[in-house]
Amino acid sequence: MKNLNVVFMGTPEFAVPVLKELIDKTNVLLVVTQPDAPVGRKKILTPSPIKTLALENNIEVFTPERLKNEYEVVLNKKPDIIITCAYGQIVPKQILDYPEHGCINVHASLLPKYRGASPITAAIREGETSTGITIMYMDEGIDTGNIIQAREIPIEQTDTLGTLSEKLSVLGAKTLIDTLPRIMECENFDIPQDHEIATYVKMLKRSDEVIDFNQTRKEVYNFVRSINPSPLANTTILGEEWKILETKIGAEKLGTPGVISSVNKDSFGIYCSDGEILITRVKKQGKKEMSVKDLFNGFDSKKLLNVKVGE
Repeated sequence: MKNLNVVFMGTPEFAVPVLKELIDKTNVLLVVTQPDAPVGRKKILTPSPIKTLALENNIEVFTPERLKNEYEVVLNKKPDIIITCAYGQIVPKQILDYPEHGCINVHASLLPKYRGASPITAAIREGETSTGITIMYMDEGIDTGNIIQAREIPIEQTDTLGTLSEKLSVLGAKTLIDTLPRIMECENFDIPQDHEIATYVKMLKRSDEVIDFNQTRKEVYNFVRSINPSPLANTTILGEEWKILETKIGAEKLGTPGVISSVNKDSFGIYCSDGEILITRVKKQGKKEMSVKDLFNGFDSKKLLNVKVGE
């Protein structure tokens, strides 16, 4: 496939294995990614992981603020195929209609479930036992194009957004490379999605990161791991924001949701609607993340008991 001329569009770490495989197996003419963005407390302007990888391989990089206004840069490369993976912008029709082999997207769900911006978070949060990768043709809708190939993997009870993203990114790269020869020979599946059962997930807002202790223990447990390692679930304790990194399902004892129910050597419990959730790893405002056991070495844990969180 080294004679296949590819334009690749992607931005985050999730897309890196896909681009690595394309660099190895095809002729990548151009990489399109989001502009450098401020990162960390000091807001240092930082290139995307995809831009970094492309430059390391001497591949031209294009970082438009609005792709729809500068799409001719892509067309001038005359690609045989355009492949996207977590790019982060709408791809205009002028680009979608151009390549001989179409525009192909690598999406991190089993479509038509969880179309949109945060499918891995949604699958964990909703308690799914499996998810997967869908290779699909792009159209003008959001993840509405025909399916070429899909592969499924289990979601382990210990998976977080980070661990599951890593598994799916590797699966996505392998599935794409396995599927590309069939796309080039026009022998691939081209299966319309069932739009009647489709679900959509949006980009998370800051307000979406707050834990709702009126939910069940399992729902809170799933929510916390669904946004770990970033942006992290949070609640307010003693007037400060605490990031909650890890939890365990606690006892089936009832109390007012959101009230701290117990203080232990290596955890503290908070009442949910059906019992307590045990908090085992946290990050206090302005501090490094740590286990609750380490936190309690320099913290009067007794003052937590019966405190109402979220206030």
